[in-house]
Amino acid sequence: MVNCAIVGATGLVGSTFLKVLEEKKLPIDNYVLLASSKSRGKKIHFMDKDYVVEELNDDSFNNKRFNYALFSAGGNVSKYYAPIAKRNGCIVIDNSSTFRMDKDVPLVVPEVNREKIFENKGIIANPNCSTIQAVLPLKVLNDIYGIKRIVYSTYQAVSGAGIKGIEDLENEECHIKPKKFPHPIYNNCLPHIDIFMENGYTKEEMKMIEETKKILDNDSLNITATAVRVPVRNCHCECINVELKNDFEISALKQELNNAENIVVLDDINKNIYPLPTFVNGKDEVFIGRIRRDYSIKNGVNLWVVADNIRKGAATNAVQILEELLKSKR
Repeated sequence: MVNCAIVGATGLVGSTFLKVLEEKKLPIDNYVLLASSKSRGKKIHFMDKDYVVEELNDDSFNNKRFNYALFSAGGNVSKYYAPIAKRNGCIVIDNSSTFRMDKDVPLVVPEVNREKIFENKGIIANPNCSTIQAVLPLKVLNDIYGIKRIVYSTYQAVSGAGIKGIEDLENEECHIKPKKFPHPIYNNCLPHIDIFMENGYTKEEMKMIEETKKILDNDSLNITATAVRVPVRNCHCECINVELKNDFEISALKQELNNAENIVVLDDINKNIYPLPTFVNGKDEVFIGRIRRDYSIKNGVNLWVVADNIRKGAATNAVQILEELLKSKR
């Protein structure tokens, strides 16, 4: 019997875990939905039956109850409960930032570093949403041409801040003051995601920088980032400027990206075709367009990268990791 816990099942990412799991129909015998006390007893229709949400507590993982657990209930919950689950023989796939930079915890995007999944010691970290979509094309470019420097400029949807972020956008259309963001997001752009660090970068920007280095296994990689919240409900957009070590033909580079796993190139400027959040919403692939040479530097290229931050940027990536674990078990 294979048993799996969904921790934070009633949240934005947790509910998307359930959608993705229903679509994939993995060989799991039993699911248990766990959440905080305020969600205890809530009924959720999943896998053609009604599940009653259980309260997450110190005994939830007793007696080696679960083989696997998908966590998306915040950093404090992960920090406390993931080690408990691990001690009880459960492999945790955690969506918070708690374990991402822990040297003993693999940070995984299956299309990029699938092999790291099997180096886990009981916990596997799901990267930041903005990092996940970026490293798919970067892996391709790094393997073929080598990367010298990366400049990230992100345009991140309010869903990246959870349900409260979405509520701010919707409420402000009705002239209700924001509760989640420090300034109104409606008709606005905020160059401020997460807290500011001593170096002047935000925590979100530093996550992208450090996580990219870890996933691409290159601590000396030169990276800078500016992360901006925009008034879009879902799907993150990124302009990624990359300086490569070796020269390239733009047509060959486009073809290499299009051939890569779960990357879709939408790039026909003569027909105004390029990735848009309205098209990408609800999809699991990473979409790339506006692929063009950067003539200001030697071997430079610009990419416009769009992905559903709740699916590929969170839930789908975690479920893909679980899927790989199940394949290896079989």
